[in-house]
Amino acid sequence: MSDAHNEQQSAIKTPKQLLAAVAGFFLITVIGIILLVQFVTAQKLTGAGTDSQSPEAIAERLSPVANAGFTFKDASGPKVLQSGEAVYTATCVACHGAGVAGAPKFGDAGSWSARLAQGYDTVLKHAIEGLRAMPAKGGNPDLDDVEVARAVVYIANASGGKFKEPEVPAPVAAADGAAAPAAEPAK
Repeated sequence: MSDAHNEQQSAIKTPKQLLAAVAGFFLITVIGIILLVQFVTAQKLTGAGTDSQSPEAIAERLSPVANAGFTFKDASGPKVLQSGEAVYTATCVACHGAGVAGAPKFGDAGSWSARLAQGYDTVLKHAIEGLRAMPAKGGNPDLDDVEVARAVVYIANASGGKFKEPEVPAPVAAADGAAAPAAEPAK
């Protein structure tokens, strides 16, 4: 083999040149970091969160939740029953709007005819207790039986049924003359 392959060619030939090269590398690196920090911190940042310490932003964060548009429900107060359309829109439309899992579609008289032929009481029982893929009360346990009955009438009548809107039971008067809350239906 020739000696030409074993010789290394380098710009640094002395220890003094090596020391100068290392010092130059560190100097260039430090200057680069300083310039980068100057670039990042020199201009005022704008965007989300820049006014987070302003008095208005602090007051907004500390304001009561009720001021943000939330309405609180008195759990001990009387229950306000929803209409059949409101219950359908909030709960039933998820399945009966698109016919999910074999649910009869809203307004489709053909798919509702066999169910309506069973009678109001049977359809209401299936809606309250659940049937096949449909959970009890459409999956909303907070619904009152009267609300479910209203939704059944709304859906059935839109699909060719002729059911009558259910009547809301009147509250029973207590011994002291004040109206007592209606008893919870047996489940």
